[in-house]
Parts: sequence; structure tokens; C-alpha cells
Amino acid sequence: MTPPRITGTFLDEITHDIPSQNWGQEEWAREFALYRAIGIDTVILIRAGYRDRCVFPSRTVPNLRPVYDDLAEMFLGLSEENGIQLFFGLYDSGLGWKSGNWVHDIELNLAFIDEVAERYGRWPSFAGWYLPHETSRYNETVVQLINTLSPVCKRALDLPVLVSPFPHGVKQFGAGAHPLDMARREWERLFAETEGSIDICAFQDGQLEYSELPAFFELIAQIAAQRGFRLWSNLESFDRDMPIKFPPADWRNLRYKLEAANGQVEKIVTFEFAHFLSPNSSDPSARHLFRRYCEFADLAPEIGIDQTGV
Repeated sequence: MTPPRITGTFLDEITHDIPSQNWGQEEWAREFALYRAIGIDTVILIRAGYRDRCVFPSRTVPNLRPVYDDLAEMFLGLSEENGIQLFFGLYDSGLGWKSGNWVHDIELNLAFIDEVAERYGRWPSFAGWYLPHETSRYNETVVQLINTLSPVCKRALDLPVLVSPFPHGVKQFGAGAHPLDMARREWERLFAETEGSIDICAFQDGQLEYSELPAFFELIAQIAAQRGFRLWSNLESFDRDMPIKFPPADWRNLRYKLEAANGQVEKIVTFEFAHFLSPNSSDPSARHLFRRYCEFADLAPEIGIDQTGV
């Protein structure tokens, strides 16, 4: 039996809480060639814009810092060269994470979506949209955002819409974490009210205790079957258990999460290969994690592991 494999990754180029690796065309070309070699067929640009930064010189995002390179064009081109599909993340103002109010982002993204479609819709590798405004529970503004922006995305380019929420788990919320029965109520309500607006949901897996994951995956799989969206796992390849932010995951934990998701989800993607799992990462621990993953997934003979620079 083929072991579970990671077949997609987020691209965190405009980083929020992990450091930039300062890669350019050459480094990203090497990384995308590696993705092709190990069976990664999907990349998700986690956000095209964040606060005053953007991956291209947008005319719809105000007060941008200077944009020196069109990274969206580069990523779409590298995806095309390597037979990879790219989901394009929208703009995130950063204002809603504490307030829970994403109204500003809804308004700005209405124009941003059209701009993205106009600039990049010609690329065959442009395979879907990603809404980067995450939530851990039912939230009326998030429901409004999804139900407003998803149809706008599909009118601009009729492609699947992906979201990646996260459990209201103990690792982030401590004593305020949601038990499974409360999680069921929250997610059943959110997905009922967004039915038809979400095509794919990739739940993050790092906020729960490891022992809670199988039951949570089973719960979300039941809701996905009821509401008609495709279910992926967003496997976090960084470690939330250490007192520092954020080292590559312990291989034993990564393997557990891979196996917990296997059979419950259609696809396993990760946040985020380039920083935490790539042999090209600036963090040496990521290279060792890559070796352990390749050994487990029977990938070393396919990629010529000695040639990866590990």
C-alpha cells in the first residue's frame, strides 16, 4: 500500500510570522522542479497582498510599499513549466484577525479580484482561488466574506474556491478550546450558511492535541459529505509544541498527522514546504525532515535524493 503523501503546498512569500528566505527566480525554479519530482501538483499562494505589501504592483491596493518583482507572474510561469496548478490567494488587510471584522477586506477585494483576473487569467496554471481570511469558529463576517467574494471570484474566472479554517483548539486557545460537540455546532452552522460558496476546504491540523485529530477529521468529513465540498488536510509542517516560533516539525509528529488524515481527506497539502520541509530551506532541520519524509513515502529513488543538496 502506498503511504500517504503530501501533494500540495502553500507559498508563503509575503510572510507574516515566519522569516523570508530571500529567494529569487533561481531558487524558486529549483524548488518547483523539486515539487514536480516528488508529486506536488498544487501550490496555493497564501496571500497576494498583505497590509502594505503585494506580489505585484497592484493599482487597487492603496499605500503599497514599492513592488520590485512580479512574483505572481513568476509563480504562475513556474507552475506552468512543472505541470502544477496554482490557487491564487486574495488580499488580506491584516485588520480582521483580532476584531473578527473583515468588511474592509470584502470591499477592497471586489476590485482586487478583477485586477488579478485581468492580469493573470490567461495562465492555464491558474486553477483556483484562495480566500486567506481564516476562522476558527462560526463568524457572521466570515460568512459574509465567503458568500460575497466567492461568486465574484467565479464571475471573474470560473474556478474552484478554497478556504483553510482551523479548529478552535487547545494549542491556541487553552481553556477556551472547543470540545468536539461545540465544534460540530459551529462548523455545521458555518458550512450550512456558505453552502455552494466553498468548493474545497483544507482544515489546518496544528491547533488540536494529536489524540483529537482522528475524531475531528471524521467530524469534518461528515459535514463535507453533507454540504458537498471537497475536503483536504492542511498539514502544518512546523511545530507549535516548542517555545519558539516556528521550527520544522518533529518527524514523528508529522507522520502521525499524515496517517491521521489518510482515508478521511481527498488530498494533503502543507503549510509550508519551502520553509519547513524543503532540502532547499534555510533551516537545516528542514533538510533532515525532508529525508525522513522521503524514506517514509518511498520517494528517494524517484527524486535522486543525493542530488537535492541535502
